[in-house]
Amino acid sequence: MHNTNRDYDLICVGGGIMSATLALMLKLTDPKLKIIIFERLGSVAQESTKAWNNAGTGHSAFCELNYTPQDENGEVDISKAIDIFQQFERSKQFWSYLVEQKLIKDPQSFIHTIPHHAWVRGEKDVEFLKKRYEAMSSNFMFEEMKFSDKHEKLKEWFPLIMKNRSADEVMAATRMELGTGVNFGSLTEQYFKILEEQFEVPVLRNREVLDIDPDGPEDWSAKIKDRNTGETSYYDAEHIFIGAGGGALPLLQKVEIPEKDGYGGFPVSGQWLFCKNRETIEKHHAKVYSKAGVDAPPMSVPHLDARYINGKKELLFGPFAGFSTKFLKEGSILDLPKSIKLDNLPSMWGVFWHNLPLTSYLIEQVRMDHEDRVNDLKVFIKDANPDDWELKVAGQRVQIIKRDKEQGGVLEFGTDVVHSKDGKITALLGASPGASTAVHIMLEVLRIAFPEKIESEEYREKLNKMIPFWDKDVREDEAYFKKVQEKCSKNLELEVLH
Repeated sequence: MHNTNRDYDLICVGGGIMSATLALMLKLTDPKLKIIIFERLGSVAQESTKAWNNAGTGHSAFCELNYTPQDENGEVDISKAIDIFQQFERSKQFWSYLVEQKLIKDPQSFIHTIPHHAWVRGEKDVEFLKKRYEAMSSNFMFEEMKFSDKHEKLKEWFPLIMKNRSADEVMAATRMELGTGVNFGSLTEQYFKILEEQFEVPVLRNREVLDIDPDGPEDWSAKIKDRNTGETSYYDAEHIFIGAGGGALPLLQKVEIPEKDGYGGFPVSGQWLFCKNRETIEKHHAKVYSKAGVDAPPMSVPHLDARYINGKKELLFGPFAGFSTKFLKEGSILDLPKSIKLDNLPSMWGVFWHNLPLTSYLIEQVRMDHEDRVNDLKVFIKDANPDDWELKVAGQRVQIIKRDKEQGGVLEFGTDVVHSKDGKITALLGASPGASTAVHIMLEVLRIAFPEKIESEEYREKLNKMIPFWDKDVREDEAYFKKVQEKCSKNLELEVLH
């Protein structure tokens, strides 16, 4: 036991969108809760949440082809797309509530309307896109989706891509005007401002959580190092949430819970070409996603994106994969070797052995030079000038490696909430679609860590006001959902473009 007199209901590890979302949702529903947040860097929202370090897409499954796989009979399965759509709508409902409560003053500081397109070339892929469009547009969630294989129409949608195209090139695209671009860095900074100023939640920066140990039958104790002074101190809490991006796995491995065993991590860094020519930037107002190459992971789907970063319109193309043994952009090169333990060695080896094509893909990506990257860009912008584009290294992503009976281990591209049996320890591992679905993921954490709250009528009532569809499938009440969606668009100042 530590005589700290620093007892909290919840400690959040990490100053990104996940910790901020969880802390804010809890404080809005129960202001009496004592919460403290630790961030190892000098300011919040600097790793995966930072605008330059993620795709900045409001992931709604409008344009991401990997959410709609085709089975061996050629049928397109849209069930994952429906899930992702609903998850992002929950995020919008929460943001809309914050605007309504005047906690966020200017929605345009973090969200904009940017049409989402899926764009393919070649007869086989055009046929797939048409099937996907038919499957999706028959569902009310995607009923406003448009499809075209006519060059003239595509020129209206994304003129920059259609410039200098041969008239006989076979291609098609879908368009969703409900699409959004989100600056998750700006949003997260605003969350922390609300937490500190309105709710007096301590957000301690330059504090690294070194270890988490049991402290008596009920509590956990976090060992904290002040990175400025080198001093260590202890903070006790009933619940601890580890939402530290790539830093979550090494910390989770130190926690004495059996549920962590077998987990490993594979770090992949993202890189983007960003445009320096303002004239070119102004010619493109769309997010255009295409198909990933053979053996490429889902996160590598190439896309040309209009973005708003720090109040300025930008244009990015990518992502390109890089490799580093660091688990965080500001991490250590020893992160990967140190994460390999006896309990996850079979998982790690199984993943390596069964994912040799992925390994060779990464080697190819790492060997690329500027000319190679610009050649990939020229698939989208035929006359791209190499001098107009510069490489920017984005955030580190740590893909989850889990035990698997058949293969030893499997590599996953989603997000996992790993938790102790009693829900007192929760940790978030994984990457995409990440920030877009933070509200949905944190609702899952609430169910695991605070079931007694979720079951109380008073708490559910508050959640209903904040996120009307937090526990409902939108298909249960189409008319009400459309009403809620319209209200969100109005509050968030999102305009449907025609």
